[in-house]
Amino acid sequence: MAKPLTRRHFLAGSAAGASLIALHPFSALAAANQAHLRIMETTDVHVHVFPYDYYSDKPVDTVGLARTAAIIEAIRAEATNSLLIDNGDFLQGNPMGDYIAYERGMKDGDMHPIIAAMNTLGFDGSTLGNHEFNYGLDFLMKAVAGANFPIVSANVATKLGASPRGDATLLKPYVILDRTVTDGTGQGHPIRVGLIGFVPPQIMNWDRRHLEGNVNTRDIVASAQAWVPQMREEGCDLIIALNHSGIAGAEHVDGMENAAVPLARVEGIDAILTGHSHLVFPSPAFDGFAEVDVAKGTISGKPGVMGGFWGSHLGLIDLLLERDGNAWRVVSFTSEARPIYQRNEDRSITPLVDSVETVLASAQKEHDETLDYIRRAVGKTSAPLHSYFALVADDPSVQIVSIAQGWYIAEMMKGTPHEGLPILSAAAPFKAGGRGGPDYYTDVPAGDVAIKNVADLYLYPNTIRAVRVTGQQLKDWLERSAGIFNQITPGGTDQPLINPDFPSYNFDVIDGVSYEIDLSQPSKYGPKGEDLNPGANRIVNLMYAGQPVDPAAEFIIATNNYRASGGGDFPGAKGDTVVFEGPDTNRDIIVRYIVELGTINPSADANWRFKAMPGTSVLFDTGPSAARYIGDVKGVAIEAAGDGADGFARFRIAL
Repeated sequence: MAKPLTRRHFLAGSAAGASLIALHPFSALAAANQAHLRIMETTDVHVHVFPYDYYSDKPVDTVGLARTAAIIEAIRAEATNSLLIDNGDFLQGNPMGDYIAYERGMKDGDMHPIIAAMNTLGFDGSTLGNHEFNYGLDFLMKAVAGANFPIVSANVATKLGASPRGDATLLKPYVILDRTVTDGTGQGHPIRVGLIGFVPPQIMNWDRRHLEGNVNTRDIVASAQAWVPQMREEGCDLIIALNHSGIAGAEHVDGMENAAVPLARVEGIDAILTGHSHLVFPSPAFDGFAEVDVAKGTISGKPGVMGGFWGSHLGLIDLLLERDGNAWRVVSFTSEARPIYQRNEDRSITPLVDSVETVLASAQKEHDETLDYIRRAVGKTSAPLHSYFALVADDPSVQIVSIAQGWYIAEMMKGTPHEGLPILSAAAPFKAGGRGGPDYYTDVPAGDVAIKNVADLYLYPNTIRAVRVTGQQLKDWLERSAGIFNQITPGGTDQPLINPDFPSYNFDVIDGVSYEIDLSQPSKYGPKGEDLNPGANRIVNLMYAGQPVDPAAEFIIATNNYRASGGGDFPGAKGDTVVFEGPDTNRDIIVRYIVELGTINPSADANWRFKAMPGTSVLFDTGPSAARYIGDVKGVAIEAAGDGADGFARFRIAL
């Protein structure tokens, strides 16, 4: 017997509350042969069950599945039939995830707190995101075993066949939900809803140490083209693509990371859930994208949605289905993303919902244990560690990461063929505002340094790597990083400095050399590492030990597994230059370094700066709290310049 697609009531007293909520027009006006199906999406939750920032150790109103839960019941109550689906990246992303993986561990039969919360909410299905693989396959499989809902992934295989349909996939490639929908007259009808999931093939680079030799990946679109017809052959009335992949180019390129647009073109897919990019769709962020209609909420003509990140939004697709014989077809739809908070003009946050106690209770024990975990002191810092100016000047929060990496790799190179080569270290600011908002910065005061502070300095559980590069590759690595800056016209005033399409985690600063960045020059590389201007030279006066760097010289660069394996597409870091793969996470190395020294001195050494451009000024936005550190920035003339957009503060740099 098919399971009914009914409104679940998991909140105390929700039935009474639901009676006060007006039905969606599709439910209210559906005819005898029509049914309203509401598809709800969470994506990129990253273990954020509680509305809590573990890095700053305080409650917040902008994150948390417990907050998202508060609007799920209302949304269910507005519709006759509904499905709740997660789109991946649920297992990793905050210190609770790290605590479970590195401290508590997962044994057979253990329940992961994010899975417990999702079970409480009654999810109908999920797919895997790229970060599900960060802790290894054994951890992943033990965690997902506790789910009371199917988890699907069509393009990750333990063994590849001659075609995708011959693959031995890590999880089921798809699932067909046999359900009953209620039409406009209250009559129940059977419906078969297919869920198929996809993850970026780049996981094979990003988590090579866990995956190489254990699984392989296929192209997202090719996998869909193979499996979707089989789903139709098995009687699917409706197919929903759970695509942990962003909305980007319309042209299909084999192995592309953000494949939502060409995926939506695959015949047989009726609706597409997207994520991975930590953005909201429909929203103006996607104005002008080929085959994307923000007003209609469509991707290649199919209804689509992307529900933000960390529980910030609930993605919502409403389908009006009409029964045609024994089959269903979509006759109308709408798409939106509902937020859990609003940001006010004065930069304050107004929560739009309260936390759901049953969801909090499902992970309360692990939340309390995580608080104990993050508050352990490991040493002291003689000066503040902050990232407010990390994109415009040498920065203490990046510096300490570089120093610790270089310290570790110097020891590891002893007794190897690489001993004696100059050791450099590459690090990027992970928390530097951007899409994370005006509070998304590292800010550790002088004094005790706890594990929560190290997690704040280094967000991801990457592992240490070392690569061997030439002087030319070193320069091009820095040219790639310098793509974060817009080209600046000499003599112009108050020109925007930062390219918002360039993520801060790809702005590598390399310590051990000194250099200047000539902003009057165009960028050699695009935001994704593509060649733009092969003859461009933004990096000038590149020096090692007081001498110009010889293009033929060789260097060791300490970095992480993501970068060394090709993440970000950096010259000299494509996976073929790796000379050392360590078992330790970069975070653990930072902790070990702080413990070793007892007290660290994180003062930046100003090894990089902008080349002087007299009479020229630029503007950049950062967190409002940056104002108290403005006098500490070395090598840059910075002054306040009023308010930026969306709660940021604006500053001016005289070049």
